[in-house]
Amino acid sequence: MGPPIQISQNPDIRYLGRILGDVIRAYGGDKLFRQTEYIRSSSVDRHRGIAGAEAIDPGLDALSLDDTIAFVRGFMLFSMLANLAEDRQGVAAEPEATVAAALQKLKGDGIDGEAVAALLNAALIAPVLTAHPTEVRRKSVLDHKNRVAELMRMRDAGLEETPEGDVIEDAIRRQVVLLWQTRPLRTQKLFVADEIDNALTYLRDVFLPVVPKLYARWEKELGARPASFLRVGSWIGGDRDGNPFVTAETLRMATSRNAAAVIGHYIDEVHALGAELSVSSGLAPVPQAVEALAEASGDTAPSRSDEPYRRALSGIYARLSATYVAITGKAPPRPGALKGEPYAAPADFRRDLVTIASGLSASGKGQLAGIGALGRLIRAVEVFGFHLATLDMRQNSAVHERVLAELLHVAGVEADYLALDEEARAALLRRELAVNRPLAAPWHEWSEETAGELAIIHAAADVRSRLGTDAIVQWIISKAESLSDLLEVHVLAREGGLWSAASDDNLMVVPLFETIADLDDAPAIMAAYFALPEIAPHVAARGHQEVMIGYSDSNKDGGYLTSTWGLHQASAALIPVFEAADTAMQLFHGRGGAVGRGGGSAFAAIRAQPAGTVQGRIRITEQGEVIAAKYGTIDGAATNLEAMVSASLLASLEPEAMGAKEAARFTAAMDALSDSAFAAYRGLVYDTPAFKDFFRAMTPIAEIAGLKIGSRPSSRTKSSAIEDLRAIPWVFSWAQARTMLPGWYGTGEAFAGFADKALLADMAASWPFFGALLGNMEMVLAKSDMGIAARYAALASQVDGHEAIFGRIKDGWNRAHDGLLEISGQTRLLEKNPALEASIRLRLPYIEPLNLLQIELMKRHRAGETDPRIAEGIQLTINAIATALRNSG
Repeated sequence: MGPPIQISQNPDIRYLGRILGDVIRAYGGDKLFRQTEYIRSSSVDRHRGIAGAEAIDPGLDALSLDDTIAFVRGFMLFSMLANLAEDRQGVAAEPEATVAAALQKLKGDGIDGEAVAALLNAALIAPVLTAHPTEVRRKSVLDHKNRVAELMRMRDAGLEETPEGDVIEDAIRRQVVLLWQTRPLRTQKLFVADEIDNALTYLRDVFLPVVPKLYARWEKELGARPASFLRVGSWIGGDRDGNPFVTAETLRMATSRNAAAVIGHYIDEVHALGAELSVSSGLAPVPQAVEALAEASGDTAPSRSDEPYRRALSGIYARLSATYVAITGKAPPRPGALKGEPYAAPADFRRDLVTIASGLSASGKGQLAGIGALGRLIRAVEVFGFHLATLDMRQNSAVHERVLAELLHVAGVEADYLALDEEARAALLRRELAVNRPLAAPWHEWSEETAGELAIIHAAADVRSRLGTDAIVQWIISKAESLSDLLEVHVLAREGGLWSAASDDNLMVVPLFETIADLDDAPAIMAAYFALPEIAPHVAARGHQEVMIGYSDSNKDGGYLTSTWGLHQASAALIPVFEAADTAMQLFHGRGGAVGRGGGSAFAAIRAQPAGTVQGRIRITEQGEVIAAKYGTIDGAATNLEAMVSASLLASLEPEAMGAKEAARFTAAMDALSDSAFAAYRGLVYDTPAFKDFFRAMTPIAEIAGLKIGSRPSSRTKSSAIEDLRAIPWVFSWAQARTMLPGWYGTGEAFAGFADKALLADMAASWPFFGALLGNMEMVLAKSDMGIAARYAALASQVDGHEAIFGRIKDGWNRAHDGLLEISGQTRLLEKNPALEASIRLRLPYIEPLNLLQIELMKRHRAGETDPRIAEGIQLTINAIATALRNSG
């Protein structure tokens, strides 16, 4: 082991940390400040090697319960402010992750602008927001943090006062005071409506302004106006897999609120354009098309008689206002005096804006052609339409089976659909698709589950008719395991007119392959699907088909290395299937924040995809704390969206660097590593009888269930089996216990058992896939701590064999650690990534005391102590540790 690097802080961390210290002293008292500072300095000294391991404990022992709660809040706020400071300094940003850098690299590889333009004209790149419950912080806390970021940007610009006249230094201090005095924990469980509103703040306040500005920059860098390939998606309000609180009502609510937000934005933008475009027909020629718009507007105000652009915009404004009323059923926030017909579709609104832009281009000698606000508005309409974000529908295949079985039974088609084998099911469903008639009799009293699903289907059909087909495009099938799972959704979609044999604008049915076995079966299922005459013409008309691959459940099923390799191989195996069907593949990556759920650098992950699998079309889930981390600010969102686009360009167009012989060697090595890692992981997690009880005793899984962080239950069933536990609490719990087991376990055994270490080193240096796999694993190893984990393991002392189980975990960690260093040629973790090393080392002294307090509070809670401050303290430590770790769920 080489010597640890000196822990460094950037100036913003020192500045904000000093303000926080002043606030703690002023509002928490001198005693709390001195306790906090003693514990902090002792922990920092220990991590620097100045003090021994015992130096941290006396300070913690001196804390009362009230002191503990206040201390944890202080450490949580420091971690949050440190995150903000690092984001501002671009610690997590990758310098090559820009479109300009990607274009330069592609140019060096002989890829010209025409190839890039052709790709983008058929591309779709989309982050998809989900409500997966890993964001532990209240929105009020995030709002104050974002206000600090905004004030820091003003400070960077050399301003001394805000536009409102507040002294910036004082305003920052006030926000930190507000953070200190804001309750960090939710007292009520989140409802789906809350999740919809939370997502809307990001969509409206960040994505809506950021995306058009990015396009404007890319247009300059590309030298041409690209198609609107970057879109935004959402699951919030439409993802009902395991969430009984997502209903037809929440689907309508999500889409209506999004529509109100985006059309309201358009109304404001058109109003501002009306104030700006004061062009007089007496001073500039006005094209006939603009004159026609002006005449049709109904604006007869004498003061604007010679201002055709303003009159035309008055008419557009009136039509937008009418559209707002027609879609939302409410009066617009800024009603106008004129009356107009609602726009039938966003394309009609865009056409009127283009007429204005074309007129300005003709009359302004080119100087008005690219007038900023109008160009950005046109782009916004192309991207966001009247729906703002495309809402996905998602449900479990088992639900589809039960609902369809009831429909078929009542309709007299099949008495017991669930008893049929796969071949009989597929044949029956194909017969159903050959006729265009619904199964559901409106007068029948359906079961609650079937009635709910039918209501969702009809609500989705209504949304598509009002907001356009881009409002809902995908219906995702969780646990897709067979061809019949896809066909069942086609039959169900037909009930609401979401799928018809006579239509080329059907909802797209998307299988989600999650387990290792499902990933293996994916190519055969998709080949059978494409071969069906009932399906093939519709896929051909659309030109692409989406397949979703799940990181979370495949990881929980097979471990980190096997899951990552299985996803890679399944993606590659789908390429010839899609080529044979002559359709483009659109992969939807179900990534979470933690490495055990696909987390890590999105830029590296996209570039590491198998050659031929991106093709300019990719969607990626963003959830929980990742949404706030990546899209919480304008600057952060721009950086992360650009990284996604630049990586997609490179992954789609870069020449394949690996030769066939090398690829065969690397693949054989990965197969062997995967088999070994899989056996080790399954042997511990599923084949060790006491492991389930050990996990639940060692980690705060039960305490996490008490957090009010999401509307969805933590388990799909009432079973306590790991198979039935959702992947989020599984990963989240191991992160809290500083073990991070889902991000590395099994790799150590695989590395140790592989004889050709030189080959592994070669793979790490020359294969982006293996490099990304190791890089993500290295990050979680650096964030884990077997010394702290051992203290959590002591909580499981009543479980038979607990020492042996933890011994296997610790040995596995040591093998993973040593194997990674040997393969990467380093003397310590993150030696080759000093920015990330400094970031993690900065946090470790602040996380360790929180872990020790959490363990002590859990002991007291589990021993039956009922003081409510104990439960509050546990939940605060969970919040604080997650904030410090950043990607914990």
